[in-house]
Amino acid sequence: MTIELPALPYAKNALEPHISERTLDFHYGKHHQTYVAKLNEAIADTPLENKSLEDIISQTAGDENRIGVFNNAAQIWNHTFYWNCMKPGGGDAPSGELAARIDAEIGGVTSLNEALKAAALGRFGSGWAWLVEDQGKLAITSTGNADLPMAHGQKALLTIDVWEHAYYLDYQNRRPDYVDAFLTHLINWEFVAKNL
Repeated sequence: MTIELPALPYAKNALEPHISERTLDFHYGKHHQTYVAKLNEAIADTPLENKSLEDIISQTAGDENRIGVFNNAAQIWNHTFYWNCMKPGGGDAPSGELAARIDAEIGGVTSLNEALKAAALGRFGSGWAWLVEDQGKLAITSTGNADLPMAHGQKALLTIDVWEHAYYLDYQNRRPDYVDAFLTHLINWEFVAKNL
């Protein structure tokens, strides 16, 4: 089974002015596509060739001899998840069970946003800030490079990509401005609730 680049859930210009079409041309069209191409090349004619992306990740996590396979597979998963964490006109407020759990377990949306921002800005270099479910409780975490919650037994609910290619064309070195725009204008709370 060949791993394919999944379609974006919106047009490349749909997140403007917060994330430009030019950024998505590079981030989705070049970076994400390259992870797909490199993974398919790496797994060709191996026992992983017919595995799902999740199986490839679980079977290579922590294996230093297959770190390249893991990194590419995890980055495909991370990016696909990230695209779905955003929507045009997003950033409203969570509702229902998700809102109740955020209130009870994190102290409300303001506290959640502060914790996500701290995780995103505190990540040195490249990586991800996450809202996860860990042993039945909501938590904020951060992973470096291609690492992801499923490699640690956590369930991903929301992520912010803080690799420079996610924001540099639009925000240059202003990661805080990008994170603020994500939190205020882009979060797809329906997708987060569905993950819960």
